[in-house]
Amino acid sequence: MARIFGFLTLMIGLGVGLYLYAHQAQSASAAAGASNPKAAVNLTGVKADLMTIAQAERGYFALEGKYASLDDLISSRSLTIQRERPPYSYEVQTSSSGFRVVATRSGDDASGTPAQISVDENMQFQQSN
Repeated sequence: MARIFGFLTLMIGLGVGLYLYAHQAQSASAAAGASNPKAAVNLTGVKADLMTIAQAERGYFALEGKYASLDDLISSRSLTIQRERPPYSYEVQTSSSGFRVVATRSGDDASGTPAQISVDENMQFQQSN
């Protein structure tokens, strides 16, 4: 009888653990701004690309005393990433006092990802649907 009780306790514990794991994984996808895991991974990659471009802008500013366009960053070899990560494409908006790196989604949204994601010279992310 003790073995059966122990086995049932183990099975209930595993069931509760699996439920909590599945719920946490679903919450993590929603927190990333996507309704499916593949879109969440893609969105994480876009944010990493934006951060890389912003860091390249900061480095370029430290060397040249001005902010650069995306083409200038790539041609000066300050940046080695692509201009896009489908369905997002990247753009850099500069002024004398700062910059903004924008990723814009093209096409229809079936995954719940934001239409635009941007990061500025203060490394602050913003999203718009």
